[in-house]
Amino acid sequence: MTDPTFKDRVLGGLWGAVVGDALGVPVEFSNHADVERNPVTDLREFGTYNQPKGTWSDDSSMMLCTVDSLLRHKFDTADMGQRFVRWGNGELWTPWGKVFDIGGATRIALGRIRQGVPAEQAGGVDETSNGNGSLMRILPVALRFANEPPERLLEFVHRASVITHRHSRSQMACGIYCLLAASLLKGDAPAVAHAAAVRIASAFYRQPPFATELPHFEKILSLKLASLAERDISSTGYVVDTLTAAIWCLLTSKNYRETMLKAVNLGGDTDTTGIVAGGLAGIHGGLGAVPEKWRNAMARAGDLTTLFEQFAASSS
Repeated sequence: MTDPTFKDRVLGGLWGAVVGDALGVPVEFSNHADVERNPVTDLREFGTYNQPKGTWSDDSSMMLCTVDSLLRHKFDTADMGQRFVRWGNGELWTPWGKVFDIGGATRIALGRIRQGVPAEQAGGVDETSNGNGSLMRILPVALRFANEPPERLLEFVHRASVITHRHSRSQMACGIYCLLAASLLKGDAPAVAHAAAVRIASAFYRQPPFATELPHFEKILSLKLASLAERDISSTGYVVDTLTAAIWCLLTSKNYRETMLKAVNLGGDTDTTGIVAGGLAGIHGGLGAVPEKWRNAMARAGDLTTLFEQFAASSS
């Protein structure tokens, strides 16, 4: 079997993310014990939000707005912010024409943008504003700028994060994730990509205002993450937990499907752990690793195909 091409990895990342989100939507907020009794083995319908099978959440909607923006502009945070607002109004990239979920920090940030606050000043900056709402949508920035020098990639990533999440910890989580994604895009194996991302992040984030935040990422930066047991992994809405869980699922799985089922069966914030892990596993395995049956079952599958093909063509 030949290795995936760069375009295949980009498509795998995008499709892998949306499918991972949709796998998690029906069991979001379920505790681990409940999911363990009735584990997810395939796409489901109804569940937490009573949605049809293949429904993706706000996570994918905001990621799709990011893809859309990057297709039309090299990088424009004002445009991204306005697209997020249009999604929040139910006008853009909803699966069925309405918004059924939105995070608290994101809701506040979009309200600020509506009031005229510049996009890069809209996100919350206090320590309690470290949910996973920027991490869940950041992947397209990594896909578009993966071949830039790391410092340049991280500049774009941080600027995209602050639209909804300005705290240094959230910016760092997005940065580590995108460094890992960029390494996977080059064809590195997950453990090699993880080590590369840790090496770059550890050096870059020694500078203010990030240095004091490094201890929060100890599990990831220690390079011992793959040796942890499932009981040591938390799948909550806290950005560090989400990133840690997603990378752990990638490092301890053999393929996309295993990564996804492991991610959503952790319980908790299943859609976001699913989209974050799904993006990484999709890049690693390429488009062919994301089951075609799952891709075809996604809401607006035709629209997704068109958008993703355009983006992949523009990124190659």
